[in-house]
Amino acid sequence: MAYETEAHETQYCFPAINSSCIKTKRSTYEYNIMYVFFSLLSVWTVFLNLLVIISICHFKKLHTPTNMLILSLAVADLLVGLIGIPLKAIKLIETCWYFGYIICRLFTIIMGLLFSASLSNLVLIAVDRYVAVCHPLAYPQKITMIRTIITICVCWFCSSAYNISVGISVSNRKYRCYGECGFMVTFAYIITDLFLSFLLPCIVIITLYLRIFYVAHQQVKVINSLMRSGKHLTEGSVRRKSESKAALTLGIIVTVYLFCWIPYYILILTPNTRMTSVTAYIMLWMLYINSGVNPLIYAIFYPWFRTSVKHILNLSKIFKLA
Repeated sequence: MAYETEAHETQYCFPAINSSCIKTKRSTYEYNIMYVFFSLLSVWTVFLNLLVIISICHFKKLHTPTNMLILSLAVADLLVGLIGIPLKAIKLIETCWYFGYIICRLFTIIMGLLFSASLSNLVLIAVDRYVAVCHPLAYPQKITMIRTIITICVCWFCSSAYNISVGISVSNRKYRCYGECGFMVTFAYIITDLFLSFLLPCIVIITLYLRIFYVAHQQVKVINSLMRSGKHLTEGSVRRKSESKAALTLGIIVTVYLFCWIPYYILILTPNTRMTSVTAYIMLWMLYINSGVNPLIYAIFYPWFRTSVKHILNLSKIFKLA
């Protein structure tokens, strides 16, 4: 037809710019549902991780090396909910990047930093649990608060340096159209990043946790046999059982994290497969959803977290228990 109705006209991200990207059309119903869902996801992620951060920072009894690592992980998850989910959701819903080239570069670097820091924290958590379960007598001397905080800072610094260098190296990429945010990298870079940012840390984590679960299983068997024989449990035996339970809980966190990361690397390593856009988006968004899942694991398995949340929500008690 010579004349198209307004509903059928091609929509552009930036109509005044000739090189603008084409905007995907969505119904009002789709817009509303998607904005409500991602808004709730963002609020959920920020709120729950904020509870973790306040709990550990406020209550002095929770100031332990292990909880400092959980705190660092919660900070990364909170920033994903505060920065990553809203901007990524707008890009997904609108199918256009409205924030300019510089913000696109910064967003790419920041998200890479947060995801790298999260995985680094999980490696540190695995090391912490390995020493606590497999070398309990040496744990107080080897894993101190000062060493833990310094190690966390070093991991955040290394993650920043790595992702800034990557962001600078791809900053000259020319986009196909105006209103796009993304970058193209070589297959060699993908393989290198896969090894350094995923496979190597995962090998370390899985190796440590296999050793942890074996030693913890042996310790629990000994403790149970002592209980059945009616012998008195020493303070060290009780502590070992508690450490084993903590290792199991943090092992679940690691498993969930890997479950959310593996689809992402499958997606980027198989770009030419016949995969629906919905499937691809779900695989990508599992990275972001993971940031809202970790606090749920704390709530289910950590009594201290449930107790501290009750005191935080009851403002009349929080100052008395500091």
